[in-house]
Amino acid sequence: MPRPLGELEDAVMTRVWKWNRPVTVREVLEDLQQERSIAYTTVMTVLDNLHQKGWVRREAEGRAYRYEAVSTRAAYSAALMNDAWSQSDNPAAALVAFFGMMSPEQREALSDAVRMVQGPQAQALTAQEPERSEAAEGREEPQDSEGPEAPEASEGPGEPEGPGEPASGAGR
Repeated sequence: MPRPLGELEDAVMTRVWKWNRPVTVREVLEDLQQERSIAYTTVMTVLDNLHQKGWVRREAEGRAYRYEAVSTRAAYSAALMNDAWSQSDNPAAALVAFFGMMSPEQREALSDAVRMVQGPQAQALTAQEPERSEAAEGREEPQDSEGPEAPEASEGPGEPEGPGEPASGAGR
């Protein structure tokens, strides 16, 4: 499980994730300087530390490096949430409390995510639910004797992109 990023590490990684391409220390520095006074060597040290921790990979380009994220912000956030949830002595209560803190938009995003994880079969069942309620009220049209065709089984989406934990234990 990754430790939460520090404030400056997060500011740097936010740019690396947002740009979604290999970046130089100079590019990150110039963007950070729009918000704060910061030295080139500080940004270089932070990116080197992130490399040592396994958050970015780097490739030499002349006398400098280009840094690229190893994992996505979504995978990082998911790993943090999973760790916090797994540390609870009552995971169900923790989820209920967490869901209670969510905005309606966040709950809708959660519903969408659950449908995506459950895959096509669950989505087909969800789409049939209104028909079931109509049948319960006696308004459904009769169906042929064979019933609807079962959806084909398929695998859901794979693991989140990239590792949920930095590749290296160095620097912890």
